[in-house]
Amino acid sequence: MIAQHYNSIHLEKNLLKQIKIKENQLKIAQESNMLYVAEALQNELLNLQCQLSEPQDVEIQALMSLLDE
Repeated sequence: MIAQHYNSIHLEKNLLKQIKIKENQLKIAQESNMLYVAEALQNELLNLQCQLSEPQDVEIQALMSLLDE
């Protein structure tokens, strides 16, 4: 269980790092008027943000819902 939690945290940190990189790349592409590159980066950024908002571990989500009750 602890290993799953650690993996979940590691994945979340990795996603946040990737999102930050894509945001920086997007800013550079927009400033350089690279329209197609900016559009592709926006799509990749949205994909990463969706992955971040998805529940990473069903067991952890179930336990958290028990705590909420």
